[in-house]
Amino acid sequence: MPEQHNLRKLDARSLRGLAHPLRMELLNALRRHGPATASMLAERLGESSGATSYHLRQLATHGFVEDAPERGKGRERWWKVVDQGISMEDDLHQSSDPTVRGAAEVLLQGLASQHGRELSEWLATRDQWFGAWSDHAMDLSDWELRLTPALSRELIGKIHELLSSYKDSEAAEDNPEAEQVRLHTHVFPIATDRRKPQ
Repeated sequence: MPEQHNLRKLDARSLRGLAHPLRMELLNALRRHGPATASMLAERLGESSGATSYHLRQLATHGFVEDAPERGKGRERWWKVVDQGISMEDDLHQSSDPTVRGAAEVLLQGLASQHGRELSEWLATRDQWFGAWSDHAMDLSDWELRLTPALSRELIGKIHELLSSYKDSEAAEDNPEAEQVRLHTHVFPIATDRRKPQ
């Protein structure tokens, strides 16, 4: 699979440090909206500033966020992300340690929920986007293919490679029509009459 720029590979320790719903929300908010204080994040996420402050410190302990002193004024503590994305070591969800397996499950379920919320938010606000963004510039598709595990890995690699080729597109750099676009990909086997999961 191609290397992605500024991507953090989770090991067992960092996985346990991230696998908490609020920590995942905080990290996502900082990635999407840039540096912020615990109070700003509390307001954005509907949480107490005490809770956001505590979980930001936990994220910092595990190296996911760090101080953004260039943004701070007086006693305000600003936070920023260290990495722009995460990936998980392949065998963590099959670890012999039940706490690691549980953390992997929390992380994956949290990501699935986050993707669903983001899509629902788009659908609820799509009438606010006009012109070229209103119809054919978005996609809600699903495909069903018959693949081996090796072909599935190959497909995922090709998808990632294609997406990476658009990451630093100069064509959109100074274009007033350009917007930040969110893409979700989900590749997973499903049960059919022919084959049931074991």
